Amino acid sequence: MKTIKEITTALKMAEDWREWMEEIATDERAGVQKAWLSWQKRQDKKHQLLLEHQAKVDFDQSYGEVGTLIAGVDEAGRGPLAGPVVTAAVILPNDCEALVGLNDSKQLSKEKRNTFATLVKKHAISYFVHFQPADEIDALNIYEATKQSMKTSVESLPIKPSYVLVDAMTLPITIPQEAIIKGDAKSLAIAAASILAKTARDEYMEQLDKEFPMYGFAQHAGYGTKQHLEALETYGPTIHHRKSFEPIKSM
Repeated sequence: MKTIKEITTALKMAEDWREWMEEIATDERAGVQKAWLSWQKRQDKKHQLLLEHQAKVDFDQSYGEVGTLIAGVDEAGRGPLAGPVVTAAVILPNDCEALVGLNDSKQLSKEKRNTFATLVKKHAISYFVHFQPADEIDALNIYEATKQSMKTSVESLPIKPSYVLVDAMTLPITIPQEAIIKGDAKSLAIAAASILAKTARDEYMEQLDKEFPMYGFAQHAGYGTKQHLEALETYGPTIHHRKSFEPIKSM
């Protein structure tokens, strides 16, 4: 009979059901049952992720026949007081098993976002990321600046899509499109765009932090935290701050 430690180790390494698990399922030792329950929970979670993944794939493919190139579009950084708004457009292949677990960027840890960003870039048929700077945001307003950035992302794709799914916005483009409310939770392509936009913007703000360390951009990414507002009071705004946003506008 195998020890509890041996069984626990074997279960941790097992990705799928094996015949030897039949004995484990009836093993009455408490440690074995604890390990068995943990393995079952892990399988249930994996199954749930697969179901959610397939639902997102099916959602995207419902907008065209098999083989139709569907682009997802999303943004990051509409709310901060500093830095660009970043948008991304992504076309994914029909077979996207490598992206199981991909979700709205706000639902994932920084580590998982970075991992998925690498996978999206590796597997995407086409993608493009656009940075809309603070001065354009001030000149156009944040809504219009985001819309124009999304338009640029779509039109800059090296491979042109047949249909565009946009997170909660309608774009001035000639390609057929659909604005999807909470699209990053429904569409795999929009979720992928969300990941690319978010990780690109975070990286940009971390670089900006090295140039202006007194503002703490690496910690808050330009959002109006207490730390950021206190730094603004002390040092005033930089060229990367949005002059049309309060409290900077009043300064």
